[in-house]
Amino acid sequence: MRILVAEDDSRLLMQLDSLFQQQGFSIDLADDGEKALFQLKEVNYDLAVIDIGLPKLDGFDVIRQARSSDVSTPVLILTARDRWQEKVEGLDAGADDYLTKPFHNEELLARVKALIRRASGQASSTIEFGPVVLDMQAKEIRVNARALDLTAYEYKVMEYLMLHPQKVISKTELTEHIYDQDFDLDSNVIEV
Repeated sequence: MRILVAEDDSRLLMQLDSLFQQQGFSIDLADDGEKALFQLKEVNYDLAVIDIGLPKLDGFDVIRQARSSDVSTPVLILTARDRWQEKVEGLDAGADDYLTKPFHNEELLARVKALIRRASGQASSTIEFGPVVLDMQAKEIRVNARALDLTAYEYKVMEYLMLHPQKVISKTELTEHIYDQDFDLDSNVIEV
């Protein structure tokens, strides 16, 4: 799963990058609103985490402009602004969730996973397809109740495919969502 994180605090940006990568997400970073908006329009993300207080273009405007450009990526606002009016403005701008700083990593991760799950039409953290069961909470795949021993990339491939069951996934789309941005997309191989 590929996430855009737009945050101007470089220390927090690196902490979020590390946290999400530890959970197996591929991350793109933006430290201002213009970069965030450009990336949202160019890349089909599974989720965007956006701070409101971004330089060049604030988070509210990033979300509004992305939505007006038909970007349907789920958006979680992560900000220090905790007034109810700002929460309403963020949700009205098109955000799907709003979390204030300081936050607990566990709550952030739970919200991120829930938004991604709901965006793909899944109500539960497990997906069943015949004898195959994918448990997104445990990051485990079982076939006929037997756990498979998969690499992290093998799991990511299966998770992405199972979250998009009725869709033909191109190699380019798959690599964009499971690898970091420095992967050679022209290669004819998916490394697992």
